Amino acid sequence: MGAQPFNVRSKGKTAQEAYKNAVEDANYEYGHQEGYSGAINSTPGFRDATKKYLTSGLPKYNFIEQRMDDLTKHDGAECICISEPKGNKNKVKSQVEHVTAPGTKKWVLKYVALSNAKGIIGSFPTKGDAVKAARKYTEESGNSSYVEMRKELEKGSNLTAKITYKKSSNEKEGEWEFYGWASC
Repeated sequence: MGAQPFNVRSKGKTAQEAYKNAVEDANYEYGHQEGYSGAINSTPGFRDATKKYLTSGLPKYNFIEQRMDDLTKHDGAECICISEPKGNKNKVKSQVEHVTAPGTKKWVLKYVALSNAKGIIGSFPTKGDAVKAARKYTEESGNSSYVEMRKELEKGSNLTAKITYKKSSNEKEGEWEFYGWASC
């Protein structure tokens, strides 16, 4: 099997996330081809060479060219940080929206038929109805199912609060340049 050079930029909160994104993009673009696509997705991992690059004093292009002479397809990819990520410096990184519904709340016991493959099959007032639905699902699909007891509101939604991420105004992903030799 041969080797092919590659050079690709990718963004992420960390170099690991940027590498994962680059591999996913290569899988989409070139397919996996059993580990021999000639792109970053056929590398065994990566090393961050940013410190080496900064201490070398070489222009980025020359540094990468020099590193390519030393690397093999077995070494994996290397990367250089092009743009540092800026994290969320907010003291509170989430916001809460309280959901209120007027009226009195009445809880009722329900029997819920579930499957790992499908999730909720149905919610029933009696255990017998839930077991019947779970058995029917299992017999038709071949997937196992089970029944749980749960308390549910008689009317309305169980939702009481929504918590969302509160992004910082200067938060941004970093950008890394990955290079190396890939199996093809």
